Amino acid sequence: MSRLALCLSRAIARVTGSALGPYQTAVVRIGFAATWLLFLLREYPHRQELYGPDGPWSFGLAQQLTADNHAFTALLASDGQTFFEVFYLLAVVSSALLLVGWHTRAMSLLFMVGVLSLQNRSVFVGDGGDNVLHLMSLYLVFTRCGQVWSLDARRAARARAEGPPVTDRAGPALWAVSGVLLVAAALTGRTGGGWLVPALLWAAWAGAALWWATGRRARTPEPRILLDVVADVLHNGALFVIMAEACLIYATAGWYKIQGSRWQDGTAVYYPLHLDYFSPWPALADLLSANGTLVMLVTYGTVVVQVAFPFTLFNRRVKNVLLAAMMTEHAVIAVVLGLPFFSLAMIAADSVFLPTAFLLWLGGRAARARDRVRRRGGPSLPPARSAEADEQPRVGFGA
Repeated sequence: MSRLALCLSRAIARVTGSALGPYQTAVVRIGFAATWLLFLLREYPHRQELYGPDGPWSFGLAQQLTADNHAFTALLASDGQTFFEVFYLLAVVSSALLLVGWHTRAMSLLFMVGVLSLQNRSVFVGDGGDNVLHLMSLYLVFTRCGQVWSLDARRAARARAEGPPVTDRAGPALWAVSGVLLVAAALTGRTGGGWLVPALLWAAWAGAALWWATGRRARTPEPRILLDVVADVLHNGALFVIMAEACLIYATAGWYKIQGSRWQDGTAVYYPLHLDYFSPWPALADLLSANGTLVMLVTYGTVVVQVAFPFTLFNRRVKNVLLAAMMTEHAVIAVVLGLPFFSLAMIAADSVFLPTAFLLWLGGRAARARDRVRRRGGPSLPPARSAEADEQPRVGFGA
Protein backbone atom coordinates (compact mmCIF):
# COMPACT_ATOMS: atom_id res chain seq x y z
CA MET A 1 0.00 0.00 0.00
CA SER A 2 2.87 2.36 0.81
CA ARG A 3 4.43 1.68 -2.59
CA LEU A 4 1.15 2.49 -4.31
CA ALA A 5 0.86 5.70 -2.32
CA LEU A 6 4.43 6.61 -3.25
CA CYS A 7 3.78 6.02 -6.96
CA LEU A 8 0.59 8.02 -6.76
CA SER A 9 2.31 10.94 -5.05
CA ARG A 10 5.06 10.92 -7.66
CA ALA A 11 2.50 10.92 -10.47
CA ILE A 12 0.64 13.84 -8.91
CA ALA A 13 3.89 15.75 -8.44
CA ARG A 14 4.82 15.06 -12.05
CA VAL A 15 1.47 16.24 -13.42
CA THR A 16 1.29 19.36 -11.24
CA GLY A 17 4.98 20.25 -11.22
CA SER A 18 5.79 20.48 -14.92
CA ALA A 19 4.20 20.75 -18.34
CA LEU A 20 4.88 17.42 -20.03
CA GLY A 21 5.84 16.95 -23.66
CA PRO A 22 7.13 20.47 -24.42
CA TYR A 23 8.63 19.46 -27.76
CA GLN A 24 5.61 17.42 -28.78
CA THR A 25 3.19 20.27 -28.09
CA ALA A 26 5.51 22.68 -29.91
CA VAL A 27 5.47 20.44 -32.98
CA VAL A 28 1.67 20.17 -32.80
CA ARG A 29 1.45 23.97 -32.56
CA ILE A 30 3.75 24.48 -35.52
CA GLY A 31 2.05 21.77 -37.57
CA PHE A 32 -1.51 23.00 -37.20
CA ALA A 33 -0.58 26.67 -37.50
CA ALA A 34 1.33 25.93 -40.71
CA THR A 35 -1.55 23.82 -42.08
CA TRP A 36 -4.12 26.55 -41.50
CA LEU A 37 -1.80 29.31 -42.73
CA LEU A 38 -1.03 27.49 -45.98
CA PHE A 39 -4.71 26.75 -46.49
CA LEU A 40 -5.70 30.40 -46.03
CA LEU A 41 -2.99 31.56 -48.41
CA ARG A 42 -3.84 28.92 -51.01
CA GLU A 43 -7.55 29.79 -50.87
CA TYR A 44 -7.06 33.56 -50.74
CA PRO A 45 -8.26 34.06 -54.34
CA HIS A 46 -11.35 31.95 -53.52
CA ARG A 47 -12.07 33.35 -50.05
CA GLN A 48 -15.27 35.05 -51.20
CA GLU A 49 -16.81 31.85 -52.55
CA LEU A 50 -15.79 29.89 -49.46
CA TYR A 51 -16.54 32.23 -46.58
CA GLY A 52 -17.50 35.65 -47.95
CA PRO A 53 -20.82 37.39 -47.27
CA ASP A 54 -21.81 37.05 -50.93
CA GLY A 55 -20.77 33.41 -51.31
CA PRO A 56 -23.09 30.53 -52.27
CA TRP A 57 -23.74 29.82 -48.58
CA SER A 58 -25.26 33.20 -47.87
CA PHE A 59 -25.14 35.22 -44.69
CA GLY A 60 -28.81 34.48 -44.00
CA LEU A 61 -28.37 30.72 -44.39
CA ALA A 62 -25.42 30.80 -42.03
CA GLN A 63 -27.50 32.68 -39.47
CA GLN A 64 -30.26 30.10 -39.67
CA LEU A 65 -27.86 27.18 -39.29
CA THR A 66 -25.94 28.63 -36.34
CA ALA A 67 -29.23 29.52 -34.65
CA ASP A 68 -30.01 25.78 -34.62
CA ASN A 69 -26.61 24.26 -33.80
CA HIS A 70 -25.24 27.20 -31.71
CA ALA A 71 -21.88 27.02 -33.46
CA PHE A 72 -19.49 29.90 -32.85
CA THR A 73 -18.50 32.19 -35.71
CA ALA A 74 -17.47 35.80 -35.36
CA LEU A 75 -18.19 36.37 -39.07
CA LEU A 76 -21.89 36.69 -38.29
CA ALA A 77 -21.22 39.88 -36.34
CA SER A 78 -21.42 41.79 -39.63
CA ASP A 79 -22.13 41.06 -43.28
CA GLY A 80 -19.90 43.89 -44.49
CA GLN A 81 -17.19 43.22 -47.02
CA THR A 82 -14.61 45.27 -45.12
CA PHE A 83 -15.24 43.34 -41.91
CA PHE A 84 -14.72 40.03 -43.73
CA GLU A 85 -11.48 41.15 -45.38
CA VAL A 86 -10.05 42.42 -42.10
CA PHE A 87 -11.05 39.23 -40.29
CA TYR A 88 -9.49 37.01 -42.97
CA LEU A 89 -6.27 39.01 -42.76
CA LEU A 90 -6.24 38.69 -38.96
CA ALA A 91 -6.71 34.93 -39.31
CA VAL A 92 -3.64 34.79 -41.56
CA VAL A 93 -1.57 36.96 -39.22
CA SER A 94 -2.54 35.06 -36.07
CA SER A 95 -1.65 31.74 -37.74
CA ALA A 96 1.76 33.06 -38.74
CA LEU A 97 2.45 34.46 -35.26
CA LEU A 98 1.35 31.22 -33.60
CA LEU A 99 3.67 29.36 -35.95
CA VAL A 100 6.69 31.33 -34.73
CA GLY A 101 5.44 31.43 -31.13
CA TRP A 102 4.99 35.17 -30.54
CA HIS A 103 2.83 35.70 -27.45
CA THR A 104 1.67 32.14 -27.85
CA ARG A 105 -1.23 32.24 -25.41
CA ALA A 106 -2.90 35.22 -27.10
CA MET A 107 -2.19 33.89 -30.58
CA SER A 108 -3.63 30.47 -29.73
CA LEU A 109 -6.89 32.17 -28.76
CA LEU A 110 -6.96 34.23 -31.95
CA PHE A 111 -6.07 31.13 -33.94
CA MET A 112 -9.01 29.28 -32.40
CA VAL A 113 -11.37 32.18 -33.15
CA GLY A 114 -10.18 32.28 -36.76
CA VAL A 115 -10.53 28.54 -37.32
CA LEU A 116 -13.96 28.23 -35.72
CA SER A 117 -15.33 31.39 -37.31
CA LEU A 118 -14.32 30.54 -40.88
CA GLN A 119 -15.20 26.85 -40.69
CA ASN A 120 -18.58 27.41 -39.00
CA ARG A 121 -19.40 30.16 -41.49
CA SER A 122 -19.52 27.56 -44.28
CA VAL A 123 -19.66 24.10 -42.78
CA PHE A 124 -20.15 22.26 -46.06
CA VAL A 125 -16.78 23.06 -47.66
CA GLY A 126 -14.58 21.12 -45.22
CA ASP A 127 -13.29 17.56 -44.98
CA GLY A 128 -11.85 15.28 -42.33
CA GLY A 129 -8.72 17.39 -41.99
CA ASP A 130 -10.84 20.45 -41.21
CA ASN A 131 -12.61 18.51 -38.46
CA VAL A 132 -9.26 17.61 -36.88
CA LEU A 133 -8.08 21.21 -37.14
CA HIS A 134 -11.37 22.37 -35.62
CA LEU A 135 -10.87 20.22 -32.53
CA MET A 136 -7.15 20.81 -32.12
CA SER A 137 -7.58 24.59 -32.26
CA LEU A 138 -9.65 24.26 -29.09
CA TYR A 139 -7.20 21.94 -27.35
CA LEU A 140 -4.16 24.11 -28.14
CA VAL A 141 -5.63 26.95 -26.08
CA PHE A 142 -5.10 24.90 -22.91
CA THR A 143 -1.51 23.86 -23.68
CA ARG A 144 1.74 25.60 -22.88
CA CYS A 145 2.85 25.14 -26.47
CA GLY A 146 5.38 27.99 -26.50
CA GLN A 147 7.91 26.53 -24.04
CA VAL A 148 10.39 25.63 -26.78
CA TRP A 149 10.93 26.50 -30.45
CA SER A 150 9.18 29.86 -30.12
CA LEU A 151 9.95 33.55 -29.90
CA ASP A 152 8.56 33.45 -26.37
CA ALA A 153 11.15 30.85 -25.38
CA ARG A 154 13.90 32.89 -27.04
CA ARG A 155 12.82 36.01 -25.15
CA ALA A 156 12.86 34.05 -21.88
CA ALA A 157 16.32 32.65 -22.67
CA ARG A 158 17.63 36.13 -23.39
CA ALA A 159 16.18 37.38 -20.11
CA ARG A 160 17.91 34.59 -18.15
CA ALA A 161 21.22 35.31 -19.87
CA GLU A 162 21.21 39.10 -19.85
CA GLY A 163 19.28 39.95 -16.69
CA PRO A 164 15.82 41.44 -16.08
CA PRO A 165 13.65 41.44 -19.20
CA VAL A 166 12.70 44.56 -21.04
CA THR A 167 9.17 45.76 -20.35
CA ASP A 168 6.74 43.93 -22.59
CA ARG A 169 4.38 46.43 -24.18
CA ALA A 170 2.84 44.10 -26.75
CA GLY A 171 1.28 41.79 -24.14
CA PRO A 172 -0.67 44.50 -22.26
CA ALA A 173 -1.68 46.07 -25.57
CA LEU A 174 -3.10 42.76 -26.80
CA TRP A 175 -4.90 42.31 -23.48
CA ALA A 176 -6.43 45.81 -23.60
CA VAL A 177 -7.58 45.53 -27.22
CA SER A 178 -9.08 42.08 -26.67
CA GLY A 179 -10.88 43.37 -23.58
CA VAL A 180 -12.43 46.21 -25.57
CA LEU A 181 -13.58 43.78 -28.26
CA LEU A 182 -15.06 41.37 -25.73
CA VAL A 183 -16.95 44.16 -23.98
CA ALA A 184 -18.22 45.53 -27.30
CA ALA A 185 -19.38 42.07 -28.38
CA ALA A 186 -21.16 41.51 -25.07
CA LEU A 187 -22.91 44.90 -25.14
CA THR A 188 -24.07 44.50 -28.74
CA GLY A 189 -25.04 40.85 -28.32
CA ARG A 190 -22.77 39.79 -31.20
CA THR A 191 -20.89 37.06 -29.38
CA GLY A 192 -20.78 34.70 -32.36
CA GLY A 193 -23.33 32.12 -31.25
CA GLY A 194 -23.26 29.73 -28.33
CA TRP A 195 -21.73 30.40 -24.93
CA LEU A 196 -18.72 28.08 -24.69
CA VAL A 197 -16.20 30.00 -26.82
CA PRO A 198 -17.12 33.47 -25.44
CA ALA A 199 -16.85 32.07 -21.89
CA LEU A 200 -13.45 30.59 -22.73
CA LEU A 201 -12.26 33.93 -24.12
CA TRP A 202 -13.42 35.77 -21.01
CA ALA A 203 -11.75 33.19 -18.75
CA ALA A 204 -8.45 33.49 -20.64
CA TRP A 205 -8.67 37.29 -20.53
CA ALA A 206 -9.26 37.29 -16.77
CA GLY A 207 -6.54 34.66 -16.26
CA ALA A 208 -3.98 36.78 -18.11
CA ALA A 209 -4.82 39.75 -15.87
CA LEU A 210 -4.50 37.59 -12.75
CA TRP A 211 -1.15 36.21 -13.93
CA TRP A 212 0.21 39.70 -14.51
CA ALA A 213 -1.11 40.95 -11.15
CA THR A 214 0.45 38.10 -9.18
CA GLY A 215 3.78 38.70 -10.89
CA ARG A 216 3.79 42.43 -10.22
CA ARG A 217 1.82 42.89 -7.01
CA ALA A 218 2.07 39.68 -5.00
CA ARG A 219 4.38 39.94 -1.98
CA THR A 220 4.91 36.17 -1.77
CA PRO A 221 5.57 33.62 -4.54
CA GLU A 222 2.70 31.34 -3.49
CA PRO A 223 0.03 32.90 -5.77
CA ARG A 224 2.26 32.58 -8.85
CA ILE A 225 3.16 29.02 -7.90
CA LEU A 226 -0.53 28.17 -7.60
CA LEU A 227 -1.27 29.63 -11.05
CA ASP A 228 1.70 27.73 -12.43
CA VAL A 229 0.29 24.48 -11.07
CA VAL A 230 -3.12 25.23 -12.60
CA ALA A 231 -1.49 25.96 -15.97
CA ASP A 232 0.51 22.72 -15.81
CA VAL A 233 -2.57 20.66 -14.96
CA LEU A 234 -4.53 22.22 -17.83
CA HIS A 235 -1.62 21.63 -20.21
CA ASN A 236 -1.18 17.99 -19.23
CA GLY A 237 -4.91 17.36 -19.42
CA ALA A 238 -5.10 18.92 -22.90
CA LEU A 239 -2.06 16.92 -24.01
CA PHE A 240 -3.77 13.72 -22.88
CA VAL A 241 -6.94 14.70 -24.75
CA ILE A 242 -4.96 15.37 -27.94
CA MET A 243 -3.36 11.94 -27.71
CA ALA A 244 -6.69 10.27 -26.95
CA GLU A 245 -8.33 12.12 -29.86
CA ALA A 246 -5.69 10.88 -32.29
CA CYS A 247 -6.10 7.30 -31.03
CA LEU A 248 -9.89 7.58 -31.29
CA ILE A 249 -9.66 8.81 -34.89
CA TYR A 250 -7.55 5.86 -35.98
CA ALA A 251 -9.42 3.28 -33.91
CA THR A 252 -12.87 4.26 -35.21
CA ALA A 253 -11.60 4.57 -38.79
CA GLY A 254 -9.95 1.15 -38.62
CA TRP A 255 -12.89 -0.68 -37.07
CA TYR A 256 -15.34 0.87 -39.52
CA LYS A 257 -13.09 -0.24 -42.37
CA ILE A 258 -13.13 -3.81 -41.08
CA GLN A 259 -16.93 -3.85 -41.24
CA GLY A 260 -17.05 -2.57 -44.82
CA SER A 261 -16.90 -4.91 -47.79
CA ARG A 262 -15.10 -2.29 -49.90
CA TRP A 263 -12.05 -2.57 -47.66
CA GLN A 264 -12.22 -6.34 -47.75
CA ASP A 265 -12.12 -6.63 -51.53
CA GLY A 266 -9.73 -3.70 -52.16
CA THR A 267 -12.10 -1.44 -54.06
CA ALA A 268 -11.91 1.25 -51.34
CA VAL A 269 -8.39 2.02 -52.56
CA TYR A 270 -8.84 1.17 -56.23
CA TYR A 271 -11.82 3.36 -57.14
CA PRO A 272 -10.66 6.68 -55.59
CA LEU A 273 -7.54 6.43 -57.74
CA HIS A 274 -9.80 6.66 -60.82
CA LEU A 275 -11.95 9.58 -59.71
CA ASP A 276 -11.08 12.89 -61.37
CA TYR A 277 -11.53 14.74 -58.07
CA PHE A 278 -8.88 12.59 -56.38
CA SER A 279 -6.50 12.19 -59.33
CA PRO A 280 -4.21 15.21 -59.72
CA TRP A 281 -1.68 12.86 -61.32
CA PRO A 282 -3.69 10.38 -63.45
CA ALA A 283 -0.61 8.61 -64.76
CA LEU A 284 0.66 7.97 -61.25
CA ALA A 285 -2.78 6.77 -60.09
CA ASP A 286 -3.00 4.37 -63.05
CA LEU A 287 0.47 3.04 -62.29
CA LEU A 288 -0.40 2.32 -58.67
CA SER A 289 -3.83 0.80 -59.34
CA ALA A 290 -2.46 -1.46 -62.10
CA ASN A 291 -0.53 -3.45 -59.51
CA GLY A 292 -3.03 -5.70 -57.72
CA THR A 293 -0.52 -6.79 -55.10
CA LEU A 294 0.28 -3.19 -54.20
CA VAL A 295 -3.42 -2.33 -53.90
CA MET A 296 -3.94 -5.32 -51.62
CA LEU A 297 -0.98 -4.38 -49.42
CA VAL A 298 -2.12 -0.77 -49.11
CA THR A 299 -5.70 -1.81 -48.34
CA TYR A 300 -4.96 -4.34 -45.64
CA GLY A 301 -1.93 -2.45 -44.36
CA THR A 302 -4.04 0.66 -43.76
CA VAL A 303 -6.63 -1.29 -41.79
CA VAL A 304 -4.04 -3.16 -39.72
CA VAL A 305 -2.07 -0.02 -38.85
CA GLN A 306 -5.15 1.99 -37.85
CA VAL A 307 -6.64 -0.76 -35.70
CA ALA A 308 -3.35 -1.69 -34.05
CA PHE A 309 -1.90 1.76 -33.40
CA PRO A 310 -3.73 2.58 -30.11
CA PHE A 311 -2.55 -0.74 -28.66
CA THR A 312 1.08 -0.17 -29.66
CA LEU A 313 1.42 2.84 -27.36
CA PHE A 314 2.53 0.36 -24.68
CA ASN A 315 5.51 -0.67 -26.81
CA ARG A 316 7.72 2.23 -27.85
CA ARG A 317 9.53 0.52 -30.70
CA VAL A 318 6.43 -0.86 -32.37
CA LYS A 319 4.66 2.47 -31.88
CA ASN A 320 7.46 4.35 -33.63
CA VAL A 321 7.39 1.94 -36.58
CA LEU A 322 3.62 2.30 -37.04
CA LEU A 323 3.86 6.05 -36.54
CA ALA A 324 6.39 6.31 -39.35
CA ALA A 325 4.14 4.14 -41.53
CA MET A 326 1.10 6.35 -40.88
CA MET A 327 2.99 9.56 -41.59
CA THR A 328 4.36 8.07 -44.80
CA GLU A 329 0.86 7.00 -45.80
CA HIS A 330 -0.49 10.52 -45.26
CA ALA A 331 2.35 11.97 -47.31
CA VAL A 332 1.46 9.59 -50.15
CA ILE A 333 -2.22 10.57 -49.85
CA ALA A 334 -1.25 14.23 -50.14
CA VAL A 335 0.51 13.58 -53.45
CA VAL A 336 -1.49 10.79 -55.05
CA LEU A 337 -5.03 11.86 -54.04
CA GLY A 338 -4.39 15.61 -53.97
CA LEU A 339 -5.34 16.12 -50.30
CA PRO A 340 -2.38 18.08 -48.91
CA PHE A 341 -4.15 19.87 -46.07
CA PHE A 342 -5.91 16.75 -44.82
CA SER A 343 -2.56 14.98 -44.76
CA LEU A 344 -0.81 17.90 -43.04
CA ALA A 345 -3.48 18.01 -40.35
CA MET A 346 -3.19 14.28 -39.68
CA ILE A 347 0.62 14.40 -39.63
CA ALA A 348 0.45 17.30 -37.17
CA ALA A 349 -1.87 15.24 -34.94
CA ASP A 350 0.43 12.22 -35.21
CA SER A 351 3.40 14.37 -34.16
CA VAL A 352 2.26 14.31 -30.54
CA PHE A 353 3.56 10.72 -30.38
CA LEU A 354 7.04 11.47 -31.76
CA PRO A 355 9.86 10.54 -29.36
CA THR A 356 11.65 13.40 -27.65
CA ALA A 357 15.09 12.16 -28.73
CA PHE A 358 14.07 12.37 -32.39
CA LEU A 359 12.63 15.87 -31.92
CA LEU A 360 15.82 17.05 -30.20
CA TRP A 361 17.87 15.64 -33.07
CA LEU A 362 15.55 17.32 -35.58
CA GLY A 363 15.74 20.62 -33.71
CA GLY A 364 19.52 20.44 -33.64
CA ARG A 365 19.69 19.82 -37.37
CA ALA A 366 17.33 22.73 -38.02
CA ALA A 367 19.39 25.02 -35.78
CA ARG A 368 22.61 24.10 -37.57
CA ALA A 369 20.98 24.67 -40.95
CA ARG A 370 19.72 28.07 -39.77
CA ASP A 371 23.20 29.04 -38.57
CA ARG A 372 24.73 28.04 -41.88
CA VAL A 373 22.22 30.19 -43.73
CA ARG A 374 22.81 33.21 -41.54
CA ARG A 375 26.63 32.89 -41.69
CA ARG A 376 27.15 35.37 -38.92
CA GLY A 377 29.42 35.32 -35.92
CA GLY A 378 28.91 36.37 -32.35
CA PRO A 379 27.60 34.52 -29.34
CA SER A 380 24.39 32.59 -29.81
CA LEU A 381 21.43 32.68 -27.45
CA PRO A 382 21.26 29.98 -24.79
CA PRO A 383 18.78 27.22 -25.46
CA ALA A 384 15.27 27.61 -24.12
CA ARG A 385 15.54 24.22 -22.47
CA SER A 386 18.36 21.73 -22.24
CA ALA A 387 17.85 18.15 -23.28
CA GLU A 388 18.36 16.87 -19.75
CA ALA A 389 16.31 19.46 -17.88
CA ASP A 390 13.11 18.32 -16.28
CA GLU A 391 11.64 21.72 -15.42
CA GLN A 392 10.20 23.88 -18.18
CA PRO A 393 10.74 27.62 -18.59
CA ARG A 394 7.80 29.71 -17.50
CA VAL A 395 6.91 31.97 -20.42
CA GLY A 396 3.86 34.10 -19.71
CA PHE A 397 0.50 32.80 -18.52
CA GLY A 398 0.46 29.15 -19.51
CA ALA A 399 2.75 29.65 -22.51
